[in-house]
Amino acid sequence: MSEQQTVDRAAIAAELERARSVLHELLDGASAPDLARRSSGTRWTNEQLLFHMVFGYMVVRRLLLLIRMFSRLPEGASRRFAHVLDAATPAFDEVNYRGSALAAVVYNRHRMGRHFDRVIASLQRSLARQTDADLQRSMSFPVRWDPFFTETMTVEQVFRYPGKHFDFHRQQLTLN
Repeated sequence: MSEQQTVDRAAIAAELERARSVLHELLDGASAPDLARRSSGTRWTNEQLLFHMVFGYMVVRRLLLLIRMFSRLPEGASRRFAHVLDAATPAFDEVNYRGSALAAVVYNRHRMGRHFDRVIASLQRSLARQTDADLQRSMSFPVRWDPFFTETMTVEQVFRYPGKHFDFHRQQLTLN
């Protein structure tokens, strides 16, 4: 691997820490009425949307497992899997909405921050274990599931994905 392909792990780690810090600031600064208020442009309340933002990081751990598996299979395997998932987008959208709404009951304002701390710590440990070759592994993704998914994503891109997702949804919060 050439120097130009070396991944800036420190930048990814800093981005993970930034999101952790921002989530705590948002939770600490929000009142119960703020969290119960509808977000802008979604069907979620602010509290539900905050959980959905956390969930973006939770899903990365599973995506890393999928990439590890599919990157060892013939290329067509992940492409077919991504097409099947794309075909299931309407069902995914409904599960995504309802799942975040329900999960926010368990991972509410009182538990969400501690859970996010554990998720970020897990991702930081995973990032530290990745070799340069691991970070370049890739697979096809269902591009209809998320605007930040691309047709093919590397492990590095998957580590960077939840920050984009987080920042996008942060703009939809209606917290005072």
